[in-house]
Amino acid sequence: MAPGTMTPNIPDAWMRVLEELSARDDLSKTALPRDALRMYRLIEARIEKGDGPFFENEETRKQAEVMML
Repeated sequence: MAPGTMTPNIPDAWMRVLEELSARDDLSKTALPRDALRMYRLIEARIEKGDGPFFENEETRKQAEVMML
């Protein structure tokens, strides 16, 4: 499938976040949403299999579940 082109309408606050993350992580503003979509798909796939996505603090081993709304 050929790549498509999309022009999203992003509020100024989210555009600032995109620009900050892009500069901080040395990624293009195109790569960040693409990575976010990959992460979203990964989380959904895990949930569909019955797994729960968690964050874990390495020091305390305390876990927090990620909720998809």
